[in-house]
Amino acid sequence: MVEIVISVAAKVAEYLVDPIIRPLGYLFNYHRNITDLNQQIENLHRAREELQIPVNEANRQGDEIFPGVREWLTYAEGIILERNDFNEHERKASKSCFYLKSRYQLSKQAKKQAGDIVLKIQQAHNFGGRVAHRLPPPPPPFITSAYEAFPSRESTFNQIMEALRNEDMHMIGVWGMGGAGKTTLVKQVAQQEKENKLFHEVVMASNISQTPNIAEIQEKIARMLGLKFEAGEDRAGRLKQRLKREEKILVILDDIWGKLDLGEIGIPYGDDHKGCKVLLTSRERQVLSKDMRTQKEFHLQHLSEDEAWNLFKKTAGDSVEKPELRPIAVDVAKKCDGLPVAIVTIANTLRGESVHVWKNALEELRGAAPTSIRGVTEGVYSCLELSYNHLKGDEVKSLFLLCALLGDGDISMNRLLQFAMCLNLFEGIYLWEKAINRLITLVENLKASSLLLDHEGDGDEYPSLLFYHAFVRMHDVVRDVARSIASKDPHRFVVREAVGSEEAVELREWQRTDECRNCTRISLICRNMDELPQGLVCPKLEFFLLNSSNDDAYLKIPDAFFQDTKQLRILDLSEVSLTPSPSSLGFLSNLQTLRLNQCQIQDITVIGELKKLQVLSLAESNIKQLLNEVAQLSDLRMLDLQNCRWLKVIPRNVISSLSQLEYLSMKGSLSIEWEAEGFNRGERINACLSELKHLSGLRTLEVQVSNPSLFPEDDVLFENLNLTRYSIVLGYDWQIPDDKYKASRRLILQGFTSLCVVKCFSKLLKRSQVLYLWELNDTKHVV
Repeated sequence: MVEIVISVAAKVAEYLVDPIIRPLGYLFNYHRNITDLNQQIENLHRAREELQIPVNEANRQGDEIFPGVREWLTYAEGIILERNDFNEHERKASKSCFYLKSRYQLSKQAKKQAGDIVLKIQQAHNFGGRVAHRLPPPPPPFITSAYEAFPSRESTFNQIMEALRNEDMHMIGVWGMGGAGKTTLVKQVAQQEKENKLFHEVVMASNISQTPNIAEIQEKIARMLGLKFEAGEDRAGRLKQRLKREEKILVILDDIWGKLDLGEIGIPYGDDHKGCKVLLTSRERQVLSKDMRTQKEFHLQHLSEDEAWNLFKKTAGDSVEKPELRPIAVDVAKKCDGLPVAIVTIANTLRGESVHVWKNALEELRGAAPTSIRGVTEGVYSCLELSYNHLKGDEVKSLFLLCALLGDGDISMNRLLQFAMCLNLFEGIYLWEKAINRLITLVENLKASSLLLDHEGDGDEYPSLLFYHAFVRMHDVVRDVARSIASKDPHRFVVREAVGSEEAVELREWQRTDECRNCTRISLICRNMDELPQGLVCPKLEFFLLNSSNDDAYLKIPDAFFQDTKQLRILDLSEVSLTPSPSSLGFLSNLQTLRLNQCQIQDITVIGELKKLQVLSLAESNIKQLLNEVAQLSDLRMLDLQNCRWLKVIPRNVISSLSQLEYLSMKGSLSIEWEAEGFNRGERINACLSELKHLSGLRTLEVQVSNPSLFPEDDVLFENLNLTRYSIVLGYDWQIPDDKYKASRRLILQGFTSLCVVKCFSKLLKRSQVLYLWELNDTKHVV
């Protein structure tokens, strides 16, 4: 009974006493609540200043601030601005005749607001510096401002647009001669459909080539959709799922040569996804109508005579209108067969030349031999061959033919540099720094002749510190003509493509022929092959490039494969299995460039025997430890260990032994277990960063180290190096920010003392184009 009475009394107190005590508390604690509010506003002000630092940095980088962060800053700004108003109300209230009531209201408001501010400050701390996200780059326009529309093609363009609007049309195609402008036309269609918003998305994969690489096609489409594949996943299924999320989407596949299984790629169409339409291009109509079963094909005709002449005159210059030159120029233009690629190339070649040169060019075109290149007319071949013949100097001609050997699609400038130097393409140049300038000059000459083109797409996917533009490209018709020229004397270059087990047998037969035995350069493109022939008998071979793409296993190389290629100077393998590595690599005593990118590597100790090696690239391979034998490569100039995700061990004194090294890249290889100076761990001693100071010839360095404590603070490592290009990232969880200016000197530091920064990096601080300093203890020494 007593317990019941106590319980009732407690309830009575709760309902009667508390409502009286609480207001009195606001009155009694008035000054405390007001003071606490002002203190919390001060804390809020400091929290806002701290949060504003990463927000300002994100804004400078063009990142998108998270909505929650924007709302927080707006709230904080409002509270801080209202502070003076609140204090003014408090001052007036003290003089009011309703003094007690005002004190009660202000005290109550102050206590509630102070509690809200405490929660907001905690929310700011919870952001943890993550205030923004990187926006995907806007997709580049399909057609640049340099595009020129031709009236004769308006009808074809309009018919294609009409077919895409027809709900019953799911797959259509455009066909025509190589160089007629099919790619440009479908890009114009893509751009128009994008602007008209007929489709929610428009994606395109170019340069499908005669041996389609399904993974590359998937990657091109996925990149335009912002889709990233995970290792080992069902790419076709994932891509199909992503495409089906778009109610209406246009997929363009450019330059197909035979039947292409859209299901294998992951492209749904027809009843599987009626909103997905496919637009194809090919040199041959039957590829579209028979192999791909398109519902309608549109023939892209040659330019009319007037259009061809106007384009020729615009490219060659007004001098072609001079009376003594015009009739010759007209005849030259007619030899181009009305195909834009030939017109632009030959017009650029002859621009500014004398009448005698024009006359000689016309005679060469008239005497041209027939061509057997599929989908390329005799006129186009002769025009491009003439442009090649008119290139000034052996260097630029050799570089042009080298570009044609490097597969389809984009051509890496880094790769060109390595090959050109080791093939002695640049006369009188032995330093890599000078070779970079020569290569850029020659590439610009080829671009001026329209024999090379600028890289297309959403920027260079793999940026280079050595080159502002990391890639160039070659028109597919120009490439075909270049390969034809390269296959003849005196070059004897061979490009072969082999797909599947049947062509593997043909490849074994071919390597017994005189063509194989006499060739000096081989570019071999393999698709879905398990193993190469047992041996390659090519005593004159100096260049061997293998592009492999298998759906399942890696391509294996027989143990004796290189036994009869002792003159080999460049060996470039991609996605092959070196488990184990062929012992015949030891016969390559003249080898100067070895590229094993994306390879499965088990044991390549034989590499120590390659004493003339100047370039070693193991980028994206599965190596876990850099071999001690690398220290024996006393003439090594370039070492590329980019994105070696499993690389942990670099033995001590290997790097410091490479006294001739000019280029070292370890970008993206974040698992390397660098050791502090003098630190031993069992029997294994890893490399220290201080070894870099022994590389007096080093000019380009890319390195990322997550733990700043491993850096020798009392060292003058970078003060002793004469770096001309560098990307140095030191600190926890740093990712190299997107560099819209493509800077060649980047320094990114986190968690260092300002004194250390000045002592160890003062030389680089003064020269850096991009500089990030994060979590410094102070700035007095730096500023």
